[in-house]
Amino acid sequence: MAIAKQPVVVLDAPDARELAEFYGELLDWQVRVDDDGTWAEITSDSWPPICFQQVDDYHAPSWPSQAHPQQMHLDVVVDDLDVAEAAVAELGAGKAAEQPGETFRVFLDPAGHPFCLVLN
Repeated sequence: MAIAKQPVVVLDAPDARELAEFYGELLDWQVRVDDDGTWAEITSDSWPPICFQQVDDYHAPSWPSQAHPQQMHLDVVVDDLDVAEAAVAELGAGKAAEQPGETFRVFLDPAGHPFCLVLN
């Protein structure tokens, strides 16, 4: 017996609107921000939403160190790593200094969360 209908991922952020706009643009999903700007979500027709909550005194994960563990991250499947890298950089992502694989690349979103572009 299932207790829940679907999972919803919620990411802490220093600016909920900024992070929702980043991922909304990256995934081409719709962005909705609450009136006070402390909660935002991105939605698509076929996937559960991804939500963003504004947190005072936010501390970005420090990947790959464990000083502030990442705790979770998103993998975004792409057809071409070079094209996707240029696109996420234009959106405001930074490429992580450490790149441990050849079929994926690690980036940091505008709030410092690690995410990976993964070759399809």
